Amino acid sequence: MPPGDTELPDLEEKTRFLLAPDSYPEATTAVRLQETHMARVFLTDQFVYKMKKPVRFSFLDFSSLDRRYGVCCEELRLNRRLTDDIYLNVVPLRLAAAGELSLGEVGTPVEWLVKMRRLQQEDCLTQQIERVTAESLMPLLQRLQGFYRAAVPLPITGAQYRARMRQRIDSVRAGLRTPALGLDAAEIDGLAASLDDFTRTRSRLIDKRIARSPIIEGHGDLRPEHCFLTSPPQIIDCLEFNRDLRCVDPLDELCYLALECELLGRTDLGATIVDSYSDDGAPDPALVHFYQCYRALLRAQLAAAHLLDAEVPNPDKWYRKTRIYLDAAGRHRDRLSDTQTNN
Repeated sequence: MPPGDTELPDLEEKTRFLLAPDSYPEATTAVRLQETHMARVFLTDQFVYKMKKPVRFSFLDFSSLDRRYGVCCEELRLNRRLTDDIYLNVVPLRLAAAGELSLGEVGTPVEWLVKMRRLQQEDCLTQQIERVTAESLMPLLQRLQGFYRAAVPLPITGAQYRARMRQRIDSVRAGLRTPALGLDAAEIDGLAASLDDFTRTRSRLIDKRIARSPIIEGHGDLRPEHCFLTSPPQIIDCLEFNRDLRCVDPLDELCYLALECELLGRTDLGATIVDSYSDDGAPDPALVHFYQCYRALLRAQLAAAHLLDAEVPNPDKWYRKTRIYLDAAGRHRDRLSDTQTNN
């Protein structure tokens, strides 16, 4: 008989087991834990095992074992689109009748983990950022270009897309205005209002963009830490838990990557990145700054969300990150305003 809920190991018991090197089927000298809001990631010498936390937020639900299994399978499917032999399988963490946990073949599954081949951190774009050139970045951008062009266009009109963007902007604004965060409401409202106004006053520009380059199911979280400059390049950690957030204008994703490179000190890479998917010259600067302002505001909200956790180990870190992204949103809002004035 399967164990009852009260007999199941909790997150901490599973974590203790997965931190022991002898728990794994392949030899490893050590196990290192990395923690995110939604997962605990265990790095062995050769592999990565990713375990979802049993959490529920407004935008995701990992509260049941069945839900976590489903999202692990989706993570495998999505990430295989932009990687080669990196995402291996979904493996069960089992509980034997004697009460012992194992990654073997005997016992009842009590958790599911995504197993990945471990990439070398020195190949990550964040580690290469000081020396990467437009030329050395091109294979990565070409892989993204091929991925975007092969994706199935989604049946979303310009009007529907603009309405969806306004909903997202309002959601981000509301998140940042949570009273417990103590952020400047006027600053947040001003940034959100500028973005909202753009979707209304520049509707023809947005509609033309969507007609020429349809919305697709993209990566969803295209940051330098997810890009590896190997041969061929590997792009990991798609946003797996919310399809709506993955359905994007490819230019939006590329503007996001350019923004993150800018914040790492490489503003000069921006034009190479955002121009890489355009068939008819550089995209409209107004649209570029709109997307970068929006992405910076979204990232500010995600950073600030850590401050609402029951326990915040390093609140200064998250206040600092929130401030960095709010400042970036302000810079791109100002540049967006400049393009409006010049037009």
